[in-house]
Amino acid sequence: MKRKHKTYSKPKRPFDKERIDSEAIIKEEFGLKNKKEIWKADAKINSIREKAKKLIPAEEKEQKEFFSRLNKIGFEVKSIAEVLSLSKEDYLKRRLQTLVVSKKLAYSSKHARQLITHRKILVDGKIVNKPSFIVPIALEGKITSKIKIVPKKVKAKKEEEVEEASEEKKEEKIKEIEKISEEKVEENTKEIKEEVSKETPKEDKK
Repeated sequence: MKRKHKTYSKPKRPFDKERIDSEAIIKEEFGLKNKKEIWKADAKINSIREKAKKLIPAEEKEQKEFFSRLNKIGFEVKSIAEVLSLSKEDYLKRRLQTLVVSKKLAYSSKHARQLITHRKILVDGKIVNKPSFIVPIALEGKITSKIKIVPKKVKAKKEEEVEEASEEKKEEKIKEIEKISEEKVEENTKEIKEEVSKETPKEDKK
């Protein structure tokens, strides 16, 4: 059995406020489970940068092959300088979770993660249940969902229509109750008058 190696390294300064605040924003933006996912993205980008640095003295052909591999996974780079300017955010944008949101197959990053882990998202017809899956450019257009998502505007409009309909029904019910109440009052008043009329003794004729 192969021993699993860590695919990331923890920050050297664990209590750096600026980094902590920055990571909190990234975590929220991309709907990440924890900060380890940020560190993994950072490690991947650092690895790509290191390879790029080693290719600085290499032949143009070798460099182009490297750029081509990066282009296939969604990094639009044409030079070593562009590779070195890549960030962890660029890497996170290529995750399945992020692309599911950008394709409007989910309402939010957290919703996208839920759909993926619940096996509702397919890539090229195959279920992928890893939110961190890096989607190649060739497969980006083949991301689909088993669930049809109603756009928020349409959903909100439907909810508004239902609310309006229920309000109309409430008003109708109130009017109906008021009408019944009025009829009851009239009926009771009539009955009372009749009772009073019966109980009142007639004056004897002289």
